[in-house]
Amino acid sequence: MDDISDEDLLADLGHAPETKKHASRTAREERIIAGFEDIMKFREEHGRAPMHGEERDIFERLYAVRLDRLREQEDCRVLLHEFDKYGLLAAPAIKEVPLEELDDEALLAEFGVEPDDDVDLTNLTHVKPRSVVRAAEEVANRTPCVDFATFKPLFARIKEDLDRSARETRRFGEDADVKKGEFFILGGQMAFVAEMGDEFRTDYGRPDRRLRVVFDNGTESDLLLRSFQRALYKDDAGRRITDPNSGPLFGGAAETDDLESGTIYVLRSRSDHPEVAAHRDLIHKIGVTGGSVETRIAHAALDATYLLAEVEIVATYKLYNINRTRLENVLHRVFAPARLDLTIHDRFGNPVRPREWYLVPLSVINEAVEKVKNGSIVEFEYEPAEARLRKIA
Repeated sequence: MDDISDEDLLADLGHAPETKKHASRTAREERIIAGFEDIMKFREEHGRAPMHGEERDIFERLYAVRLDRLREQEDCRVLLHEFDKYGLLAAPAIKEVPLEELDDEALLAEFGVEPDDDVDLTNLTHVKPRSVVRAAEEVANRTPCVDFATFKPLFARIKEDLDRSARETRRFGEDADVKKGEFFILGGQMAFVAEMGDEFRTDYGRPDRRLRVVFDNGTESDLLLRSFQRALYKDDAGRRITDPNSGPLFGGAAETDDLESGTIYVLRSRSDHPEVAAHRDLIHKIGVTGGSVETRIAHAALDATYLLAEVEIVATYKLYNINRTRLENVLHRVFAPARLDLTIHDRFGNPVRPREWYLVPLSVINEAVEKVKNGSIVEFEYEPAEARLRKIA
């Protein structure tokens, strides 16, 4: 019995060991598969194969050209057979004239571009930079907004506010945060963040959310928060539309008709970093959230924002009828002189400098909240040398 190998034992039991297949693909094959996945995604979202035609979206027409090429090449059909669950490669190509028979002008016409006889075709004046194309791709899949009548008055009011300078536009990137109810300009159109789903973690451990973004042309897009931020950042004309709310920052107590809109939270880190451990009672994270603080910090140990460590909630203050973004900006401006200057490395070894952590006693934070209540906080800033709030000269 001792001389029987593992393979013999498996054979006696009626099981033959499987030989692992080590599949390897060339770079070209990987590109072909990746390109076909884009076409499959289009099929799943629209219920049909991409088609040619001037009335079609530029990306759909590109997918249609790509699909025609794949159908024509036998090696591509063989390679993609196992991925083709909708039988796209078996269908005939939908085009009247083979692409290879089209001259330069006809090919440009296929994509809706009319060439100028006085312009050299080698000068790509009609072609957008790749960075702009990528930004457009982030929000390319839009659908008609069936309840646009609900949002149309909002866009009209925003336009009026901009015309009378009650609001202004700012380059996206100065503040890369995105919240429900905010307005932006993307691709020359106003965009409204109508809904924001629950936070989840990507495969790389980063927080993300699903957004419903409505555009002023009557379309909407269901996309990820990070995709929306990337599109705004890459668009040279991407802008944030500011909120003109100049009313009280904070209501000390809820009135009958008040709606709770958020919470100021103060956290203390349990990190074993030497600098944090040495000043644990003084180092606090100050933030504002519209949801549950407990939910927000649930994955703190995986997030460099929270110093890759568990945190404890040391204070919370309820907000009513408030602009959370404006309040958070005010608090961070007040305590900016005491911002913690600390660099840590995330799980991938990348250096990160977390913000919103300050060397401030909890008693001073409590005092700042009291000044928020009476509206005087805008007149103060923190003086680290004296560990107190000082009135701005």
